[in-house]
Amino acid sequence: MRIVLAGAHGQVARRLGRQLSDRGDTVLGLVRNPDHRDDLEADGVTPVVLDLESATVDQVADVASGADAVVFAAGAGPGSGAARKDTVDRGAAVLLADAAEQAGVRTYLLVSSMGADLVADGASPEGVEEVFTAYLRAKLAAEQDLLARPELAVTVLRPGGLTDDPGTGRVTLDRHVERGEIPRDDVAAVLLAFLDSPRDGAVAELVSGGTPVAEAVASVP
Repeated sequence: MRIVLAGAHGQVARRLGRQLSDRGDTVLGLVRNPDHRDDLEADGVTPVVLDLESATVDQVADVASGADAVVFAAGAGPGSGAARKDTVDRGAAVLLADAAEQAGVRTYLLVSSMGADLVADGASPEGVEEVFTAYLRAKLAAEQDLLARPELAVTVLRPGGLTDDPGTGRVTLDRHVERGEIPRDDVAAVLLAFLDSPRDGAVAELVSGGTPVAEAVASVP
């Protein structure tokens, strides 16, 4: 497969890039910082330096041309304010969707966040800091935009709290699950499985559990 991976230097994205590359897939990794190129090349990923906050649809569509799928794993990151949560976690995800449609790429995987439902219909969850609420709003807005596009087959993955523990290969994956944590290794493994078996319109929450990844992904409608 030929995959375009946005936010390719992120911790989950690098794990996914290595898994794809190791099995012989072609991965084009979109990064903003040119200093990240060497890391991606070491992972077997072809770096493409492109800032999704300022790139045009045409520029991104040129990269996506001929791809089998796009994966959005980018994020504004810790320390960023509410404005960048919107321009990256929503705006860049939407830009990638526009580019995928223009390039004729149907499969789109969006890495979102557990808790996005908390801000549905404009709700402001109690005890959640303002910037994290903005992050959840941006993620939910991106989900809603993408899922409304008939030209895209979108899978939304909402992981729980991310850890650097070794992956177990066993997860809990469903539309709604109890809050919990999940190793980044296992998030990448689930994304890989969804690339092999895309879902159209699925939204699934993910935490650690007892079900093998392949079985868990196969059970998602």
